[in-house]
Amino acid sequence: MDPSAVAGCFRDKTILVTGSTGFLGKCMPIYIHKIHAIYVILLVEKILRVQPDVKRLYLLVRAPDAVSAEQRVLSQVLEKDLFNTLREKHGLTHFERLVKQKIVPLAGDTGFHNFGLDGPTVEALCEEIDVVVNGAATTNFYERYDVALASNVLGAKYGCEFAKKCRNLKLLLHVSTAFVAGTQEGLLLEKALQMGESLRQGYHLDIETELRLVEKVKTELAAAKSGSSDQSEKTALKELGFNRASHFGWPNVYAFTKAMGEMLLEQHREDLPVVIIRPTMVTSTYQDPFPGWIEGARTIDAMIVAYDKQSFPCFVGDRKDIMDVVSNTQCHSYVVAMGDKLSLLFYGLFAEYYKKHNRRYTFLMLLVKLYAPYAFFKGCFDDTNLTRLMMEVKMDGKDGNIFNFDLRSIDWHSYLLSVHVPAVLKSDQYAVKTEKYHA
Repeated sequence: MDPSAVAGCFRDKTILVTGSTGFLGKCMPIYIHKIHAIYVILLVEKILRVQPDVKRLYLLVRAPDAVSAEQRVLSQVLEKDLFNTLREKHGLTHFERLVKQKIVPLAGDTGFHNFGLDGPTVEALCEEIDVVVNGAATTNFYERYDVALASNVLGAKYGCEFAKKCRNLKLLLHVSTAFVAGTQEGLLLEKALQMGESLRQGYHLDIETELRLVEKVKTELAAAKSGSSDQSEKTALKELGFNRASHFGWPNVYAFTKAMGEMLLEQHREDLPVVIIRPTMVTSTYQDPFPGWIEGARTIDAMIVAYDKQSFPCFVGDRKDIMDVVSNTQCHSYVVAMGDKLSLLFYGLFAEYYKKHNRRYTFLMLLVKLYAPYAFFKGCFDDTNLTRLMMEVKMDGKDGNIFNFDLRSIDWHSYLLSVHVPAVLKSDQYAVKTEKYHA
């Protein structure tokens, strides 16, 4: 199957896409976010570029009404630099016409039955849709447990239920993560997760129990509030999610709830044609549509930004792992520098420096808590299905192939230093300026 045949598969097809605008706000200095939105936005751009004869792209976004949904799609999807190649290719007038003809925003929410859409809309969509791409998720490692369950667990269930109603459905594509495997070591086979499966031996995971637990905790927090801040409730629910994930053997609430979502999908799919993709860490674009497009600080990018700002003094990891890391000498320098500050105790300035460095210490410990499982990850993902797909589409590893996903074709040293790191820092600077502007 050559590239033109792949593009031809989308001709005259109607596709429903969830998650194109992301779940959370744009400026989150520590946590990863909007990873799935990045995949989905890239997918929308790619389809419009390689197959402008796609019949229609429905983009489901969280909005109170149709007008707000349209505005959100315009501002958070179509106005992005990512679509500059399309604008240049068609010209601004023809690009706007293409968008108006092909893209239909829908106000809804994957955390609700039928995505929160009314009956007539659901009926009309189910008659028309050929493909459902469920990319909506919260990808925050330190998310509130109730939010993560609604988006990543119930969202997968409701997405499956909706797809089963689509009479002409060819495919349900569910975006997950490779790290549903947790921090297991050795070769990690690509297999479906079974209901109740836990990464901690001897434990059984009951999703209904988890849903009841979070509601019980929320009720208790509300009853005991009496003057405590909303931030206290948020922190308690974040800690609950992190602790429940750890209890069952997952490193964070993101991977944990995405695993539960896969379990529900496997339980409810029946004979539905389903493909689950499990990406690892996502970085900026390599070449297509142009090098270095990125949005926000995600996964390793948060470490790059923190190091650039000297909030994080070094990169920590195992040099024997597949991912190379910076030497540990910066850590030693930081410890020496911190030790030198103790002499200030005798000058009555300890309190001031304590506050400053205690904030840094708290920040560092949170980074360690969230990212250490990946800095020392010992697993090796089986890529048999990906290899088969490369063979099916006759992947030759050449950059000119518009569907090239052979990672062996990338000069990683050049890409990381010349493309990705500059793109991350540029994106962070833009995010900071935007945050100040809206403050």
